[in-house]
Amino acid sequence: MKKIISLISMFLAINMLVGCGTDDKGKTSKEKMEKVTLMLDWFPNTNHTGIYVAKEKGYFRELGLDVEIVQPGESIGVEQVVASNKADFGIGYQEGITLARSEGVPVVSVAAVIQHNTSAFASLDKSNITNVKGFENKRYATFGSPIEQAMLKEIMSKNKADFSKVSLVQSGASDFFKTMERDADFMWVYYGWDIVAAKKNNIDVNYLMLKDLDVNFDYYTPVIFTSETYLKDKKNTAKKFIEAVAKGYEYSITNPDESAEFLIKNAPELDKEIVIESQKWLANQYKADASRWGEQKVETWKRYADWLYNNKLINNNIEADKAFTNALLP
Repeated sequence: MKKIISLISMFLAINMLVGCGTDDKGKTSKEKMEKVTLMLDWFPNTNHTGIYVAKEKGYFRELGLDVEIVQPGESIGVEQVVASNKADFGIGYQEGITLARSEGVPVVSVAAVIQHNTSAFASLDKSNITNVKGFENKRYATFGSPIEQAMLKEIMSKNKADFSKVSLVQSGASDFFKTMERDADFMWVYYGWDIVAAKKNNIDVNYLMLKDLDVNFDYYTPVIFTSETYLKDKKNTAKKFIEAVAKGYEYSITNPDESAEFLIKNAPELDKEIVIESQKWLANQYKADASRWGEQKVETWKRYADWLYNNKLINNNIEADKAFTNALLP
C-alpha cells in the first residue's frame, strides 16, 4: 500500500524529478525524436514489462518518440508530478487517480495495465489465516492509510469478523517475508510478485484475493495516466505513446520469457527467477477477459468511486467517465 502513502504528499511543491532514467535505445542524430517522460510508481517490476519491451524492441523509436523512464523519489506523488507537467505520463492506481480527481487534480487514466485487481491479503502458512475471520487477534502490517484500513474493515464486516480485534502494526517495509517473520502476521501484497516469489522459494503462504472478497475492490491497479492538459495539447503524441506501449504488452503476453529478459536487462538488480515466473503468471492477467489490452470500463470506475464517497473517504465524488479514456488505445 505504499502507493496510497505517496498520495499524502501529492500536494507538496514539486521542484524536480528524482530517480534514475534510461533513454530509448537507438536514437540517431538524423531523426528528430520527440521527448516523452514516464514516471514509474515504484522500482521496475513485471507490472512494467510492456514498457521495457516497447523500449528494447524499438516501438517508441519507430513512432518518433524518445522515451525516458524515471523512478519516483520516496516523498513524491506521481499524480502531482504529472499534473504539474514535470512528467508526461505516470504509473498509478485507480484509487490514486480517484482521490486526485476528487481534490481537483486533473489526471486521466489512459490504459489499464492489468484488467483485474491482483492484490491479496497474504500470510505465512504458520499464521493459520485461511479466511477473513482468521484476521482476528492477528497483527496487520499497515502503511497507515485511512483508505487501506477502511477496505480491510469493510471486508471483515461483510464476513462477520471484528476489525477491532486486529492489531495494526505500522510498517514502512516493502519486503513481505521480512515483515512476516519479524513484525506482523498478514499484509497486503501483489500476487504477481510476493506470492510468486514465495512459491519460487518454497515458502508456504495463504492468501485471499481482494477481487474475490468484495467486487467493489476489483479495480484497475496499476494504470497508465497523463494530465488533461497533455491530452488536449499533445493528443497525437499521447496516442503514439500508448500505441507503442500496447504493442509492448501484447508482445509480453505472447512472449513472456523473452519479455522477462528485457526487463532484467533494464533492472539487473532483480531476481531473475522471480521475474521469469512472475512474467509467466502476468501474461494471462494483462488482458484477461478484455477484448484488447488497456481497456477500461466506466462501471469499474464508478463502483469504486461511489464506495469511497459513501464511506466518506473522499469529499467530492467524481464523474467516472471523465477519469479515464479508451480513445488512445489501438
